[in-house]
Amino acid sequence: MIISRRALLGTTLGAPFAATLPPLASPALAQGQWPARPVRVIVPWPPGGSTDVLARLVAEQLSQTLGQPFVVENRPGAGGNIGADAIAKSTPDGYTMGPVTVGGWSINQYLYARLPYDPEKDIAPISMHWELPNVLAVPAAHVPATNMRDFVAWAKAKRGGVNYGSPGVGTTPHLSGSMFTNRLGIEGVHVPFRGAAQTIPALLAGDVDFALDNLASYVPIIASGQMRALAVTSAERWPTLPDVPTMAEAGVPDFVVTSWCAMAFPAGVPAEIMRRAAAGIKAVSETPAMQDRFLRTGARAIWSTPEEAAARAGRERPMWREVVRISGARLE
Repeated sequence: MIISRRALLGTTLGAPFAATLPPLASPALAQGQWPARPVRVIVPWPPGGSTDVLARLVAEQLSQTLGQPFVVENRPGAGGNIGADAIAKSTPDGYTMGPVTVGGWSINQYLYARLPYDPEKDIAPISMHWELPNVLAVPAAHVPATNMRDFVAWAKAKRGGVNYGSPGVGTTPHLSGSMFTNRLGIEGVHVPFRGAAQTIPALLAGDVDFALDNLASYVPIIASGQMRALAVTSAERWPTLPDVPTMAEAGVPDFVVTSWCAMAFPAGVPAEIMRRAAAGIKAVSETPAMQDRFLRTGARAIWSTPEEAAARAGRERPMWREVVRISGARLE
């Protein structure tokens, strides 16, 4: 999922956005021993992607809230495994943290032949960070269907089946597309790309027929009318697309799939530091200005206790293990 970093950061990290946020520092957060020096924030994805942009939003506000710089360092590669492993192997003193997406918590252990870290033992969730649904999008110029029922009928009747695009093997868009075609008995061929920046032009050209891709990259192209959004994979309708039904409303029950991210420390960080970090993330994420900014990028700012984040990761592992099995995906 790729978002223009310039577009998002231009009004986000500069003075205009900062001016809309109320002061977040409070005596409860401003006092205490942690953090006593800068905190490194390892982002396991490239600069400019949504995880990077949203992490930078929170890092800047944590710096203001907790009184120390939170310095972002990008460590991309291997589906987020390189950065997650760097977090896992750092000193558990509270001075290295980072955003680990659902792949790092609940998918990659079933997708990769070898994982350099154990997501259940080597990294510890601090708090949920963001969540966003996938959207079933079709190119208006090439797919006649305007609703899910008609699309399924069209896809089943199409000679040779349909092609669906994704930002790569093992991503939630790939696995969602595989689950969708399998569930509905559609003959589907997966076409991996290097992010939505390649998938969207392929859709518009008619080279692929649909994508069940992360919503954040598709909001502008849906608004332009060049693509139709047939359904979102969240449990409820998405605030910025109120006219687009959920998968259940569109006739595909039990299809709630969201991409999400939780901030993580390496395992073994003291409980008091964990508590203060979680409180800091909650403080910055619950402000109306931050929630509005996240929604405008296609995501939702969320937070949780460490225990709640760990429970969600564990709860979703069986589902993703089965979806990976169905997809046949396997990476070295």
